[in-house]
Amino acid sequence: MAEQVMTIKQVAEYLQVTKKTIYALTWQGELPGFKVGKAWRFKKEDIDRWIEMKKENSKKERPKTEANHKGDSK
Repeated sequence: MAEQVMTIKQVAEYLQVTKKTIYALTWQGELPGFKVGKAWRFKKEDIDRWIEMKKENSKKERPKTEANHKGDSK
């Protein structure tokens, strides 16, 4: 099966953000992409992996809530 390569517009639609956001994330080195000539391209599998990584990082960064402290000694 061939790898799916996406454009800026397709990635923006996939992530439900603006193209400007995709450009910014790409220029910052945050979003994995590559250039073909002057145009940015993204492998869908890399975007999916990036999403999973962001989800994992979000879990680590969440502050503990009162419910998470049940049973903790004070």
